[in-house]
Amino acid sequence: MTPPLIRVMCVDDHRIVRDGITAIIDRQPDMRVVGSASTGEDAVAVFIRERPDVTLMDLQLPRMSGLEAIQKIRHEDPEARIIVLTMYQGDEDIHRALSAGATTYLLKDTLSDDLIHFVREVHAGRRPIRPEVLARLDERAAAPTLTPREIQVMELVAEGLRNKEIASTLAISEETVQVHLRNIFAKLKVSERTAALNVAIRRGIVHIR
Repeated sequence: MTPPLIRVMCVDDHRIVRDGITAIIDRQPDMRVVGSASTGEDAVAVFIRERPDVTLMDLQLPRMSGLEAIQKIRHEDPEARIIVLTMYQGDEDIHRALSAGATTYLLKDTLSDDLIHFVREVHAGRRPIRPEVLARLDERAAAPTLTPREIQVMELVAEGLRNKEIASTLAISEETVQVHLRNIFAKLKVSERTAALNVAIRRGIVHIR
């Protein structure tokens, strides 16, 4: 008896990546790429049209992020099975993606055989998680988390804004900005802005755009 065909959608803003993944998937007798997209908006539209069994989703997309696309797809179909396939390695990236509804999380240096294995596992209703991903989540669970306001402050720091400019943007006092920064430094175990920014980028708390 022929196994059911696993219908896959690939979302990545680089055509060469989409073409490479399509070649890997289409070589499998039980899989076929039925749609692809280069933006978050297109990903949602293609998902609604094609209803793939498994979606491979990058997080770094123009305009609408992969994270937002995951949320919209899961709102459209709470049973959607989404594998994040990205370069982002930070514990906060992993946490946000899984919280948004991704089934599992893979890095783009994953071997093709492993990718195929994960597609089959996810299609079968399982949630395989690589040990290094679990380790990152454990590290995050043991560390103090930044509040939404502290994340806003760090995003503005990443844009190069000074304390006075951050205060103006957020409609708070400069003294309040300084309090937020002191709390951020304590949570990230650093003593100044540049070090805080480096840690925040490494962990995926903020991204340089």
